[in-house]
Amino acid sequence: MNKKIPSIKVPVIEKGITSKVLLSDKLKGKKVIIFGVPGAFTPTCSEKHMPSYIKLHKQFSEKGIDDIYCLSVNDEFVMNAWLLSYTDGNKIKGVADGNGDISKSLDLLVDKSSNHMGMRSTRFAMIVNDNNIMETFIEKPGEYKNTSAENLLTKI
Repeated sequence: MNKKIPSIKVPVIEKGITSKVLLSDKLKGKKVIIFGVPGAFTPTCSEKHMPSYIKLHKQFSEKGIDDIYCLSVNDEFVMNAWLLSYTDGNKIKGVADGNGDISKSLDLLVDKSSNHMGMRSTRFAMIVNDNNIMETFIEKPGEYKNTSAENLLTKI
């Protein structure tokens, strides 16, 4: 994949504080992980995906990852509440892609209307270096393997 993170302004949540910024500005000069989830507070996202990145945050840092971001097509208030619901949730930065603009620009927006969820991000994880997407992992619907923190840690 030879894509870049788009220059789209979104709410980014860091340690309970929200700022509306160009995501590309936040990632400039940094090596980061971005993982995307279909929705905050949904079962797999809350019980497996987010906890795996919180748990392995230190190991990612030791491998040269500057920050870990979780993206979801939720508003900033839901994303902030979700991050705050974890004891160590402040280790992860939230991207509230409320309109799905970033997800859509990266071809990661999917229609979950059959589950009464509307348009959402597919479950994904990517390694990004200075806004360049180095590698992307996408799950098939209902699966959770390729995008886990445990798997991504082996890819760095």
